[in-house]
Amino acid sequence: MKATNTNQFPKDFLWGGAIAANQAEGAYLEAGKGLTIVDLLPAGENRRSIMKGNVPSLKPLDGEFYPSHEAIDFYHRYKEDVALFAEMGFKALRISLSWARIFPNGEESSLNEAGLQFYDDLFDELKKYQIEPVVTLAHFDVPVELIEKYGSWRNRKLVSLFELYAKTVFTRYKDKVKYWLTFNEINMLLHLPFLGAGLVFKEGDHRKQIQYQAAHHQLLASALAVKAAHDISPDAKIGCMLAAGSFYPYTCNPDDVYKAMEKDRESYFFIDVQSRGQYPAYAHRFFKDHGITIEMELNDKEILKEGTVDYIGFSYYSSRTTSTDPEVIKKMTSGNVFGSVSNPYVPKSEWGWTIDPKGFRITANQLYDRYQKPLFVVENGLGAVDELTPGGEINDDYRIDYFRQHIAEMAEAIEDGVEILGYTSWGPIDLISASSGEMKKRYGYIYVDKDNEGNGTLKRIKKKSFSWYKKVIESNGDIR
Repeated sequence: MKATNTNQFPKDFLWGGAIAANQAEGAYLEAGKGLTIVDLLPAGENRRSIMKGNVPSLKPLDGEFYPSHEAIDFYHRYKEDVALFAEMGFKALRISLSWARIFPNGEESSLNEAGLQFYDDLFDELKKYQIEPVVTLAHFDVPVELIEKYGSWRNRKLVSLFELYAKTVFTRYKDKVKYWLTFNEINMLLHLPFLGAGLVFKEGDHRKQIQYQAAHHQLLASALAVKAAHDISPDAKIGCMLAAGSFYPYTCNPDDVYKAMEKDRESYFFIDVQSRGQYPAYAHRFFKDHGITIEMELNDKEILKEGTVDYIGFSYYSSRTTSTDPEVIKKMTSGNVFGSVSNPYVPKSEWGWTIDPKGFRITANQLYDRYQKPLFVVENGLGAVDELTPGGEINDDYRIDYFRQHIAEMAEAIEDGVEILGYTSWGPIDLISASSGEMKKRYGYIYVDKDNEGNGTLKRIKKKSFSWYKKVIESNGDIR
């Protein structure tokens, strides 16, 4: 593959990486922090069922290992880690705030100064190295007490509580943060509803009704947060965030093509509302066909219309493929949260995720064509098993190859006319996998000495990809 022409990337392009509080910080009850969603997700076979809303307990259970409780201890080691990111030349670091670190029980009475101060200190450390923070308000994060007390996002009460949280942090950090995101991968609510929105189901629940009512509440909360950000910090930019990846029809059978369109709309639904300020026409047919009635108050439509985002953040790991043929549907790929039939034209990762760089360009073009707003690639990366050599090195050429191909296609998307603000690859340092709870599914340029059972020194070791990505940033996109 030819090297990227560095002129394709704007001179102020925000190169960097992305982490999340619940997968990196650890210190899960330190300095007043409350329990949050991921603190209840054990490693092992029960994890996926709980993420779907089949939650046995709203407290950690004896005998289970909860990887988030220590994670990679970023809470205590952030200065060391930020220095490594600065050594790579990061222009931006995407992080998330832990709602439960700032409001341990989610309500005004529990405002925790120690939590606010932690993020002050983190932002100051980033500023020291001229690294721009890109901050997500809710990255798979609901204080557990709000689940116990209100049923989480199924209850409209969370809209006002989230608005309070947003206004609190916008006011506190208005001089330190320019780029915000409301909800991480907001469409995950449909696939892993406990992880995405803290939803717990019981037998007999009309799940789709509950999910879309919760979605309405999150969309309202997002719109109110956008308005608050603009009021409190007029120079700030605030976006939404989609778990993206276009669906391909398995064949040119019109039924397959229509099915792929429907699958894409499942995700676009959220961004249609956040970007355009109203429910898309196709949603009304969908609600009717599935017996869904969205409860709205008189001014809800006005709130959505006034709270449209400034840019579209998205994650891209893989494309997806769908079919209406029962025999083809039997060939589903494993691992990915989004169901996909096996695509014979693209390889797969060790976790069954398709590796499709061209799909990255396609997805970026489709999003820009649809919304005509700047895009921000806030996650992209390869989860793989890394092996230490006897000399203590990690030669992750497979990761370099993945990034080289994806960055080349991102450059092509920019040449296509797509406006992209920046690229924060996922997991610049190894962290806990959200989907599997594993450490061995590593994404980073920096190795963390920890295994799936929680053993290890937490020592940080630079991988081969560390120096490669440093050169990419220094050259503004040369991938040789």
